[in-house]
Amino acid sequence: MTALHVFDMDGTLLPGTTASVEIARAFGRLPELLDLERAFAAGGLTTYEFALAARELYAGLTSGQVRDIFERCHWIDGLEQVMADIRSRGEWSLVVTMSPNFFADFLLTKGVHEVRASSFPPLPMAQLPHERDILTPADKVRIVDEVRGQLGLDLNRCVGYGDSGSDIPLFHHLPYSVAVNATASVRAIATVVTDCSDLRVAYRAGRACLDDDGTD
Repeated sequence: MTALHVFDMDGTLLPGTTASVEIARAFGRLPELLDLERAFAAGGLTTYEFALAARELYAGLTSGQVRDIFERCHWIDGLEQVMADIRSRGEWSLVVTMSPNFFADFLLTKGVHEVRASSFPPLPMAQLPHERDILTPADKVRIVDEVRGQLGLDLNRCVGYGDSGSDIPLFHHLPYSVAVNATASVRAIATVVTDCSDLRVAYRAGRACLDDDGTD
């Protein structure tokens, strides 16, 4: 294994929206979800509190419904081609997201090697999630270090791709980062800034960072 590519999902691979928004939209609960997202952005909710409140909006959700929602989403262009290229080079792709695992895990069908997401009880979620299973932005750093350790990779063989505040701890941690249609705070700390509708553009920028390292 020669490199690790770490992708955010909401807003990055899923441009302009989130898994929670798309699920709530399908269930006619979008206004309530947007209220939750505003409260979370304002610091009024922790990630666990958000997860508990969102769970109420997901009541009765089935895996088949999630798959249908996932497949109807407009994913960033070039997603499967980028994952295929990473595989062809013997490298590793990792998605780390605070969104629910019952949605994010379907990214494995797009060619992603590994997905780490907030873990919810099996659908239709008769039980509450455990707080320890709901990810925070800081967990992105922990997970990436865990995975790269398993792969035997130095930090300088890792590149992150993201767009928003949840990616800031990881962008500070990684030597190479690519802002993808990102907020101002993320753009300010990224190694490279890209505004694109095709993941291959951001991926080329990430590859250039690794190639400049001289050990590829």
